[in-house]
Amino acid sequence: MTSTDVEWIDNHCHLGDDAAEAIAVANQAGVTKFIDVGCDLATSQGCVDRAAAFDQVYATAGLHPHEAKHGLDGLEALLRAPKVIAVGECGLDYHYDHSPRQTQRDMFAAQISLAHRYELPLVIHTREAWDETFEILDTEGVPDHTIFHCFTGGPDEAAAGVERGAWLSFSGIVSFTSAADVQQAAVECPIDKLLVETDSPYLSPVPHRGKPNQPAWVGVVGEAVASLRSQPVTDIATATWSNTHRAYPGLNLR
Repeated sequence: MTSTDVEWIDNHCHLGDDAAEAIAVANQAGVTKFIDVGCDLATSQGCVDRAAAFDQVYATAGLHPHEAKHGLDGLEALLRAPKVIAVGECGLDYHYDHSPRQTQRDMFAAQISLAHRYELPLVIHTREAWDETFEILDTEGVPDHTIFHCFTGGPDEAAAGVERGAWLSFSGIVSFTSAADVQQAAVECPIDKLLVETDSPYLSPVPHRGKPNQPAWVGVVGEAVASLRSQPVTDIATATWSNTHRAYPGLNLR
């Protein structure tokens, strides 16, 4: 059985002007729900608009750490829009430092507060900043529904996330032979805390590296996880379908 014989959700993608085509192609691959993720005010508004236009699409609104220096003005209003089901992506990225680190920390804490206020899931982007990510979460209080998207840590970071009740979402990185720590984290992640995503148009999984990623390939990520865990693809598809609905309660209600 292949990834196209079962049903998938891409819990983290960045749709664009070609959304209609991308959704149609993904439907042919068994992908039937999409969470379109915002990174600043403009992209979050685009997610809201696409969620309104396409029944299968849901939106988030958030400020990526790269964009933290631009502030949160206007974003909170989008959290009240129909089919906005999470805050984020937000967090810390100390690899590129496109925004000052203190500004990143402040904006991350502010968005955790918004997740609490609106009782919405929190979608976290963290890169080379695990200790401070956990420190801020512990200080502000971990939202009941917290997702580490595009998980890039190893088993220790995975255990720390799961200990805090979070879900771990694996992207095409899990198919890279160079990502041994991420692969081991995928093996050790409890099955009820496991999610898959594409993060399209970025991070295409093997064997599609070098091409723009697309939601149709979330099942390819699922196949890679299944292979690492020595489990049937159907088990991963079934688990991640259920897990995504638990991680994002708005998928059930709207």
